[in-house]
Amino acid sequence: MATDTTPDDVTETIDVTGESCPMPVVRTKQAVDDIAVGDVLEVLATDSGSVSDIDGWADSLETVELLAQTESTADGQTVYHHFVERVGE
Repeated sequence: MATDTTPDDVTETIDVTGESCPMPVVRTKQAVDDIAVGDVLEVLATDSGSVSDIDGWADSLETVELLAQTESTADGQTVYHHFVERVGE
């Protein structure tokens, strides 16, 4: 997983660590609905399924673009970082 997105590009971050399917996608959708076109949302998740779930959700919409997905480790746990841009209404 690589990214060209930097933390400076992020408008808002939501933390869904510890939540499992379908909540990472549900909370991502809610947050995207609340940001402006052009804003970038960072989603922090520990559910490995969120990688394919958020990718599939973004692919199904014309108003959202998944910019990147990366991962890091915090407290011995893998944290998945999803960068989603709202590109339309």
